[in-house]
Amino acid sequence: MKRSTPARRIVATTAAGYHSVSVGTTWRRWSKSESDLARGLDLARAGEYFAAHEALEDAWRAADPAEKDFFQGLVHVVVAWYQAGRGNETGCERQLEKAARRLGPFSPTHRGVEVAALLSQVEAAQALGTLELPPLDIP
Repeated sequence: MKRSTPARRIVATTAAGYHSVSVGTTWRRWSKSESDLARGLDLARAGEYFAAHEALEDAWRAADPAEKDFFQGLVHVVVAWYQAGRGNETGCERQLEKAARRLGPFSPTHRGVEVAALLSQVEAAQALGTLELPPLDIP
């Protein structure tokens, strides 16, 4: 039987919010937190910090309790960059402090995110003393 879509590219969403992805003959379940994490990181890479915060909050809500600080730390990072863009120095500083505190335990990497590199950017932003932050670079 010929398929219109190769089996390695079939993606299905279940009612429970999981995505089943076929890679060759291996199926992998992506949880809602994984898909929201990927979406949030992509939005942050594009400089869409408010939208990234929304996606990462969705990931945080769906996450296991042991990982909630990781997701909340990512939310604090993108909100800090968003607040800098709005000219809110106090908001930016507070978000940077919270991001460092929440993400620290997950360094150097977690869920494919180079947390140590992200924390370096947070520390550099704190040291700048200005709201002119360089674009967030999430490898």
